[in-house]
Amino acid sequence: MGVRRWIGSWPVYRQATGSDPLGRGAAAKSGASERLKPRVSTADQVVKSVCPYCAVGCGQNVYVKDDEVVQIEGDPDSPVSRGRLCPKGSATLQLTTGPAREHHVLYRRPHGTEWERLDLDTAMDMIADRVIAARRHGWQWEQDGDRTRRTLGFAGLGGATLDNEENYLIKKLFTALGAVQIENQARV
Repeated sequence: MGVRRWIGSWPVYRQATGSDPLGRGAAAKSGASERLKPRVSTADQVVKSVCPYCAVGCGQNVYVKDDEVVQIEGDPDSPVSRGRLCPKGSATLQLTTGPAREHHVLYRRPHGTEWERLDLDTAMDMIADRVIAARRHGWQWEQDGDRTRRTLGFAGLGGATLDNEENYLIKKLFTALGAVQIENQARV
């Protein structure tokens, strides 16, 4: 390889001597980058969504191929984020396809050191039994002569990964159960 050809392969040289002085096109491309294809080019469909991490509500495009999520990117049509995502939002794909994602109910007994798998029905029954017991034990009909009809036996703290509809339903459920201590991480 001659020196002239070697220098001609430098992006800065191509930028300075070619038709791309700002380095936004051909000057910035190499042979390897020419052969690259976007990982979203094979997607069957694009589903509009909202980032689940905080209350900002950045728009996301979820790319799906064969009923599997293959990529999640910022939605340029979103008036909130205009296609941008923070580092947590950019890592949203890990929520659906990450190797660390758990697909089973795990339970650690009181004072236990190991996690054990439970089937979903058993876990739901345990939660229901504990909610009923906490409600019954912490129920207050009145306090200081004022009618309260509430329980201080449990509280709710929602996560920012819940959307508005899920938070609305959880608020309604906890209110119907008599809980008054209901908050959401997105507001905290």
